Amino acid sequence: MKLESSRPDGHPEFSGPYRTILVALLVLASLTLFVACGGETAGGGDEAESPEEETGSSEEAAGGETSAEGTSGEVALTPAEATVGPDENSNMLPAGGREPDPDQPPPEDPPEGVRTFPATTNESVEGSISYDRDPPTNGDHAPIWQNCGFYREPVENETAVHSMDHGVVWITYRPDLPADQIETLRGLGQEEYVLVSPYSGLSSPVVATAWRNQLELEGADDPRLRQFVDQFRILETAPLSGNKCFNGRGEPEVAPPSAQQEA
Repeated sequence: MKLESSRPDGHPEFSGPYRTILVALLVLASLTLFVACGGETAGGGDEAESPEEETGSSEEAAGGETSAEGTSGEVALTPAEATVGPDENSNMLPAGGREPDPDQPPPEDPPEGVRTFPATTNESVEGSISYDRDPPTNGDHAPIWQNCGFYREPVENETAVHSMDHGVVWITYRPDLPADQIETLRGLGQEEYVLVSPYSGLSSPVVATAWRNQLELEGADDPRLRQFVDQFRILETAPLSGNKCFNGRGEPEVAPPSAQQEA
């Protein structure tokens, strides 16, 4: 087939039918090359989802909440799963060389609503300390602990945290709590390893806290408060559990028998 040229440059000029055939051949060649290269989409990426995209993270599969993790790397979901953290000091004996009081293991059946937080450290430091929670549940603290008992005035976070390091249950209440409920808490302040004090800005009328564990309550008459005190004081997961709660700082309105014997 001879191709005549009418172009000034001498190159052949194709007639209409030949141009159509040529375009079709070019399109076919392009499709063949596309399939051979793997059929990528216009976005250029692989459309298959990763396992995380298909199923979600393990935390989402478990209910959409992530577990808090402390500097020690320990994750505690329930009181029974908590242990003394590797960065927590548990080797100090009570003042005067006394033996610690016997502690108890974490409860398998804690009151509904108890939250357990990660282990951090429990160093004694001077000055004010910023805590992650309010009231605080654990962490570094003042060198001297708060004496157990019932207080009409607020106590310092730093001294109360030191008391909880010894296994104390710290019960905080709103200053405007009804008088009869305050009287109930006053009675609890006469028990061993219980510290009671008012606390401004509480999210609930009463909050019970032990080392790394906290329970919000609507009042002092909630039966879960009694259960919390019984199950969480002198807990073995408090690093210095059983290290007494007297001869420290503060003069409570009422105090447990052990403090009165030491006076």
